[in-house]
Amino acid sequence: MTGVSRIAGMVLAASLMATGADARDLRVAPGVPDDHPAHYMYERFAEYLEEASGGTMAAVILDRDEVAMPQMMDALQTNLIDIGYFPPLRFPKGMESTIMPADLALMGKNPYAMALAMTEYVVTCRPCQKEFSRAGLVYLGSGSSGVYGLLTTTPVGTAQDLEGLKLRAETAPHARWAENFGAEPVELPDGAVFQAMSRGVIDGTIARSVDLDLYRFFDVVDHVTLLPLGLLYVTSNFTVARPAWEALTEEERAFLTGATARANFDLTARWAEELPFEVAMTLVEKGVEAIEPDPTLHEASEAFIRADTAARVAQGGAAAERFVELVEKWTGIVYEARGNLDALTAAAEAEIWSKVDWSTYGG
Repeated sequence: MTGVSRIAGMVLAASLMATGADARDLRVAPGVPDDHPAHYMYERFAEYLEEASGGTMAAVILDRDEVAMPQMMDALQTNLIDIGYFPPLRFPKGMESTIMPADLALMGKNPYAMALAMTEYVVTCRPCQKEFSRAGLVYLGSGSSGVYGLLTTTPVGTAQDLEGLKLRAETAPHARWAENFGAEPVELPDGAVFQAMSRGVIDGTIARSVDLDLYRFFDVVDHVTLLPLGLLYVTSNFTVARPAWEALTEEERAFLTGATARANFDLTARWAEELPFEVAMTLVEKGVEAIEPDPTLHEASEAFIRADTAARVAQGGAAAERFVELVEKWTGIVYEARGNLDALTAAAEAEIWSKVDWSTYGG
């Protein structure tokens, strides 16, 4: 039986059972504001879970006021919630194998390919699985942001324009990129970037275009340089607390992962396509200039990314090589799907989830 027909059969079976059983309520927390793509993903997930389980399972979404991102690890480990949006880079201790692909962030071009490569990497990576297990957590897939670029208070179109600028760098790869072009990388938490730019402490940030809206950068940013600088894909979109996972039957686990497999794409679609398009449509209205970089800057940037990626793969050894292979594999699959998310969901089921033994996964 194929992965798709297997899930369809389970949905039918669940619908027959639903009339005689109360729904299993799962407490879930995106930990982000309502307008964040992760919150949107959790809303879709709640719909998919009810559909996949035939009404025998339900997701109760907790607001950020109840569980915010800084409390996500504690909320999961103390069983305050059953499922949460868990970015491993925010909680890196003990997650070294899981976060390794983050050092290759600059190579990211296609959000769907990177998200799927990350998902297969973690699911099939024994050290990663042990890291989640030791933390009392179960991993159910990743998503990806849109492409990073330069959001600045001063125009940047050439390599010379970068020299001496103070740029907030969210990740180590972005810090290396900034230093390579003579800029000074500055480490700041998300909540401090707006104030730092408004006061002239920094000249800009290496970030995603959607951050103009999500973090109110429209009020302080004057220029957006359309220079592709990788993606954020080291996420754990649906992280299940061990007690909640162990309380589920194998069939319920399959319903749950069927719903998360679909919802993972909603995060990527929202973060990497829908919101960036909406932001692009308002740049002129907001008085923000979109700058196409000089070809020499683009070429120099791509040359650095190739060299940096090669160096990090050599440093990361077999695990990094495996991740690059998965990126190549999923880039091909995503290309063949040509934007069809149903086709990608089926591919994820066939290539990843259908190979999981639900009786032992997460143990």
